[in-house]
Amino acid sequence: MAGNLTVAILGATGAVGTQMLQCLDEQEIPVGKLKLLASARSAGKTVAFRGGEVVIEEARPEAFEGCDIVLGAAGDDIARELLPEAARRGATVVDNSHAFRMDPEVPLVIPEINAQDISWNNGIIANPNCATIIGLVPTWPLHQLAGVTRMIVSTYQAASGAGVPGMEALRAEIGALGRGEGLPAPSAFAAQLASNLIPQIGGEAFEGYTSEEMKLQNEGRKIMHLPDLRVSCTCVRVPVMRSHSESITLEFERAVGLDEVRAALAAAPGVRVVDDLAAENAHDRFPMPIDTSDQDLIWVGRIRRDLSNPDEARGVSFWCCGDQIRKGAATNAVQIAKLLCA
Repeated sequence: MAGNLTVAILGATGAVGTQMLQCLDEQEIPVGKLKLLASARSAGKTVAFRGGEVVIEEARPEAFEGCDIVLGAAGDDIARELLPEAARRGATVVDNSHAFRMDPEVPLVIPEINAQDISWNNGIIANPNCATIIGLVPTWPLHQLAGVTRMIVSTYQAASGAGVPGMEALRAEIGALGRGEGLPAPSAFAAQLASNLIPQIGGEAFEGYTSEEMKLQNEGRKIMHLPDLRVSCTCVRVPVMRSHSESITLEFERAVGLDEVRAALAAAPGVRVVDDLAAENAHDRFPMPIDTSDQDLIWVGRIRRDLSNPDEARGVSFWCCGDQIRKGAATNAVQIAKLLCA
């Protein structure tokens, strides 16, 4: 694809869809015509883009006529219903929902890891889960260095993972607590999130693990072409507005030095190393969600040996943070679109 493209965003009014619009501009995608598709209640509203106004259309199959690229930012049901229609009409779809991720006929892509998989798409390319992207971007260069065989991961996922309703719910709870008022009934989450942690994201999927926890293993195996990768993951919702954090322990095929690890991470695309516990300013010591929001790099720090590994030289632990709405969703999708343009 090249030249001025007709690009559509399905789910254009949500948190990810709105961010995709900004990323199209940042990534300099050659958009000749932009179509913003949403529910009937949003149809007719206008959105600013590159000095003009774009009218939101109702999402229907015929709306995809003439589209070159369609970015999906809708839920699973809508994605399954409408995005195959876009592909049938000749568009290449990059979808952020879970609907097609584990379909063997659909590539699941993080550009820093497996951009080459784009070449075998049949009209649909899947964007991975946000926690998968944030965890695998720094894991991949270490796999290339020493061969990852096992991951133990705990995620600390922001309210933004539940979209606009999640962020609005957290804001309302924080506001109520600040005013000394009674808290609103939980809406976006199973329980109060402000001043709390919720150690379940998704329903139970396999032997006590939730659907969100299994995504890191299943999607990681597909993206890194490692069918035997072993992953144990615990996903926790935390009272942070935006940017997910993850504690990751890796086990390798061979011994690896910490200097090698730091050098590999420092040279990796999409990664920034922030790892100096002696720094005077906490913002220079380690990654934090407050610093990693509204940008696209995965920040990595707290790099150290896994003391629990019988062979310490084959185990490394680190902490990473990344913006869930940007690199964890919208930016990754638009990066894929940019590769299609190239």
